[in-house]
Amino acid sequence: MEVPQQPLEGSTLVLLTLALALASFMQLLDTSIANVSIPAIAGDLAASPNQGTWVITSFTVSNAIAMPLTGWLSRRFGEVRVFVFATALFTLASGLCGLAPNLGLLIAARVMQGAFAGPMIPLSQSLLISSYPPERKTFALSLWSMTVVVAPIMGPIMGGWITDNFSWPWIFYINLPVGLLAAFLTWQALRDRESAIVRQPIDTIGLMLLIVSVGALQIMLDKGNEMDWFESSEIVVLGLVALLGLIFFVVWELTEQHPVVDLHLFSGRNFFIGSLVFSLGYMAFFANIVILPLWLQTNMGYTATWAGLATAPIGLLPLFLSTLLARHMHRSDPRLWATVAFGVFGATAYWFSGFNTDIAFSNIVIPRFIQGIGILTFFVPLTTLTLAGLPPQLMASAAGLMAFTRFVAASIGVSLSIAYWEHRTAYHHSTLVENATPYSPVTADTLSAAQSVGFDATTGLTMIDRMAHQQAVMLATNDFFLVSAGIFVVLMFSVWFARAPKA
Repeated sequence: MEVPQQPLEGSTLVLLTLALALASFMQLLDTSIANVSIPAIAGDLAASPNQGTWVITSFTVSNAIAMPLTGWLSRRFGEVRVFVFATALFTLASGLCGLAPNLGLLIAARVMQGAFAGPMIPLSQSLLISSYPPERKTFALSLWSMTVVVAPIMGPIMGGWITDNFSWPWIFYINLPVGLLAAFLTWQALRDRESAIVRQPIDTIGLMLLIVSVGALQIMLDKGNEMDWFESSEIVVLGLVALLGLIFFVVWELTEQHPVVDLHLFSGRNFFIGSLVFSLGYMAFFANIVILPLWLQTNMGYTATWAGLATAPIGLLPLFLSTLLARHMHRSDPRLWATVAFGVFGATAYWFSGFNTDIAFSNIVIPRFIQGIGILTFFVPLTTLTLAGLPPQLMASAAGLMAFTRFVAASIGVSLSIAYWEHRTAYHHSTLVENATPYSPVTADTLSAAQSVGFDATTGLTMIDRMAHQQAVMLATNDFFLVSAGIFVVLMFSVWFARAPKA
């Protein structure tokens, strides 16, 4: 029987926490930092913007596939070795991304980067928990959750600023000192604290099914909106491959003696309910942080930097209060804290649903700042609730599987949200334009005003159409946030189906 490791203390614990936080921040930053740089990358490498999006897709596909392999890799090679090597190789792949002379090599380097990034987040979480004493594990999770919140917010801001003031390769080069430092500090702190190694064969069939099904699903989600979803035969084929692949994968993994992903974890009530609620909550939350800056940039005239600044205040309260709150959070029911989180998310989403095209910058910042309360009480309680009662040897597998379900849910949520947003925009636009007839007083007044300053009737009608489109986007954005508020309200009650963890 494996003897539990004693918690770390003093400067060693501080340095380890810093190293794991840096690694998590770096990896999560790369999920969003390239998004605003796609036009610059595509132009520099003589590619179209659509081809440039593969810089994002290639990373997300390989990351999604590698993430649930964390448990098997940790059991086979040890948690510390896997984390240190993954961080070091992720850093190397980042350098290769910056050096890529063409789009093909950049995509290949991004595939490598995403694959090595897969185990980093789950293992940073499990290594942090195992290094702290029991009474301070909630505090450790709070520190970890700060990076989860801040990094995706900082990504577009940093990516836009670096691309504008330097050049796009530097969005990858900045990983080099951070990654090397994180790998070095982690190895120094944990090289004598390796987890137990189990020599077991790799589940080749399960791994292939995972690669095919998740790869097809992710490509379908990334390309679905662009190709009009199931009106495209390519999307239909990808959907069928993903569905059949996932069915065969689940059946195989449940009957395999050494599964590459331990799906039996879902037989635990708390892991099942916690993962489900966590994934749906993160799906709605992540869709919010994608749609809001997209609306600001496409409809309100915000630059990428200003859109990032408008959304960034959500990280302020967690940054300053998470450690303080963590000292008291472990003494009470995590379901109560999660309910507070969903309540805050629901209330602010309802607040967003009342926005109009004259909304001031400060009126966007205030609810985003308040959302920080929800962040404070979202990640840590739900992580605690989901992992409650699991033995230490299953922690890496559980963290990897939980991160995987959350990641896939976020991808699905973003794709569905953008599709819904565009569908509602088209609906509201057609409704508004129907009323723009020559007999409408508003239309007549607008045409008269346009002609009085020298525009002809055609130009006046174009102006009316643009105004209708702006209002249609605004109404669609209101609809989206209203639906989000409803999802959060349902989750407020759903979290109580899980059992309260023992003290």
